[in-house]
Amino acid sequence: MKRALLRCASALTLLTFGAAACQVYPPVRSAETVDYGRALPAGADALIRLGPGDEIPNLTGSWVQREQILPALERSLQFTRSKHASQFFPIEGISQARAILSLERMAALLEETRSAEEFQAAFEEEFDVYKSAGWDGRGGGVLFTGYCTPLLPGSLEPSPRFPYPLHALPPDLVKAKDGTTLGQETPNGVRPYPKRRAIQRDPAYRALEIVWLQDPVDAYIAHVNGSAFVELANGEVARFGYAGKNGQPYTSLGKALIAAGEVPASEMSLAAIRRWADRSDPAKVESYLDRNESYVFFTPIDGNPRGSLNVPVAAERSLATDKTLFPRGALVFVDTELPTPQGGIVPFQQLMLDQDTGGAIRTAGRADIYLGVGHRAELLSGATKSTGQMYYLFLK
Repeated sequence: MKRALLRCASALTLLTFGAAACQVYPPVRSAETVDYGRALPAGADALIRLGPGDEIPNLTGSWVQREQILPALERSLQFTRSKHASQFFPIEGISQARAILSLERMAALLEETRSAEEFQAAFEEEFDVYKSAGWDGRGGGVLFTGYCTPLLPGSLEPSPRFPYPLHALPPDLVKAKDGTTLGQETPNGVRPYPKRRAIQRDPAYRALEIVWLQDPVDAYIAHVNGSAFVELANGEVARFGYAGKNGQPYTSLGKALIAAGEVPASEMSLAAIRRWADRSDPAKVESYLDRNESYVFFTPIDGNPRGSLNVPVAAERSLATDKTLFPRGALVFVDTELPTPQGGIVPFQQLMLDQDTGGAIRTAGRADIYLGVGHRAELLSGATKSTGQMYYLFLK
């Protein structure tokens, strides 16, 4: 039998149940010394199939967690079976039929096997495992960050307390069939859509304002995460999901603050950005936010936010990757570390579904873990920056 990647019998959902007595597979290099945003060489494969003797994931913990996995898996199946999904296959040699059969068989194994050990043996017998080509194109590793749905105070009407709006999708924004923004429709054709600063300051966009927040950093957090739950004065929660974006390039606020010496790299997190904004002049804060030309538009939603597959995302089960490289909706085992609310680090080794696209996730060396809704999820996602690997699972 092939050697298992994890050194313990069960890798539980560590943020939920606590750190298990096992070691995470060691990252190849430090996140500070490697360019994880490096693009793959032209024609290079994004997935590398493991061969005989290679270490493979231990999925026994996934069998223990099957009741949490199966609903997310079923949502991936819902997408992958659809006629709409056919345009995205084949990718990396994976056909739509193989993607569907892989999801169906994994669901059957989770439901029908009688023990974690029986499940692991069946998985090893029936599935091929592919690792991400990573930052170097040779499987060198992946940098994982986190995203969430923040819970923010706000109002459905503007006021001196809540002056910062989120906007609905403009009717002149043109998208491709896959949802990519093409630009702004004009009488003379399609042109690049206006940048963040123009949208925020042009009175023409005031008719699109749908909710107001108390400070610009709250709006920034909503934009970066692509969704927001807004707590109103009467105690009700208004929910807003991603509707589209202007298609302009994304610039990291954190990197800009580090480069300017405003926040030390060793201290950078979402909490550090909030502290910086609280002690800075508002005009200075606005000037840094305007460096990011990307702008996200929102729509009211019911239930949980939806990812780029148009299915609801699930905490610690939905992963965002570069969809020009990786198969949509696929089974993917993530092996990394995550922070704890107490400031520690725990292993995170978990079966997930590739169900979303990250605005800044554009290489084989990057991925984003959806960490849920609310203040705790915001704290964890803002502090997540861990190296590791992701493994895609497909029937032989």
